[in-house]
Amino acid sequence: MCRLDLAVESAYKQVTMKLVQKRSKKTGLSPGTLVHIGEQRTEAVSMTLFNYAGARCEEQLVTDVNALRLPADETVTWVNVGGVHKVDVLEGFGKHFGLHPLLLEDIANTDQRPKLDDYETYFFLVMKMLTTSEGGDIVVEQVSFVLGRNYVLSFQENGTDVFQSVRDRLRGGKGRLRQNGSDYLLYALIDAVVDQYFAVLEMLGERIESLQERVITDPKPDILKDIHGLKQQLLFVRRAVWPLREAINNLSRSDCPFLHEPIKVFFRDVYDHVVQIVDTIETLREMVSASLDIYLSSVSYRLNAVMRVLTVITTIFMPLTFIAGIYGMNFEYMPELKWPWGYPMAIGIMGLVAAIMLIGFRRKKWL
Repeated sequence: MCRLDLAVESAYKQVTMKLVQKRSKKTGLSPGTLVHIGEQRTEAVSMTLFNYAGARCEEQLVTDVNALRLPADETVTWVNVGGVHKVDVLEGFGKHFGLHPLLLEDIANTDQRPKLDDYETYFFLVMKMLTTSEGGDIVVEQVSFVLGRNYVLSFQENGTDVFQSVRDRLRGGKGRLRQNGSDYLLYALIDAVVDQYFAVLEMLGERIESLQERVITDPKPDILKDIHGLKQQLLFVRRAVWPLREAINNLSRSDCPFLHEPIKVFFRDVYDHVVQIVDTIETLREMVSASLDIYLSSVSYRLNAVMRVLTVITTIFMPLTFIAGIYGMNFEYMPELKWPWGYPMAIGIMGLVAAIMLIGFRRKKWL
């Protein structure tokens, strides 16, 4: 899980460097070796089980992977695992459900790129779950799904949960969730994750609008830090969402026998949502870049205004300096030197010249 704060402009780089360093722990190991890559955690892994079919729905907490049993009938099973830091638990799932070692390796790697893999008898999907904390930070969590004929396994990086609405629908028997198979359950879970993307982008959009208002009304230097922070957040969100478009598209076009044609319509709807989200991200990135351009233009305009005033002042003093220089020469015979009104006359000429020049500058709108 990674937290990105506007006040820390280098957060994205720090997270990336940390993940690269942790990934080095796998150097020299054979493919499929389980090594947890991500934030170090010590709490126990939580597992919940749902078995449902029509009017029947059972829910229970699970403490032992080996106690899980897939019903032989048309009952749909959903197992949600909270925490992927316990390698032995993942190994237990691999043995119990016959999961490929490379799949388990991808689950343990919390910096995995969103993707879809077809293992013939089941699908494996990796997504990034985006939520917002109470402080307004973006919380990024990896969630992985395994879709089988009559079961769905979901692996969450930590306890952050957006699946409560799905659980409530299962418990209450609302909608078509209980009336369909595991493919519709996967759609409901993916849709819950994608809906959070809209909430995150709405929050970022409000920040960008506030930033643009500040850029226009009060372009202070600290705005640059906020602009950079927003660009990093949008880059991180884009990295989490962009590959998902291809994965969902492939899922909706799959000819797998346990992906029924009526349910593929819902996956295509999710695909449309992801495309809309990607377009929104690009729009927000353009708005941030435009804010930077506006800020630089505003700073340049203010600098030009200052330089214009200084240039006018310099121009006004040039003839005054010339007049003062003439009367500052040490000649013995200068008529005005002995004249009682010589000094007031010189000052008057200087003032008249300055006034004429100021009037001319104002008429030309240089001031």
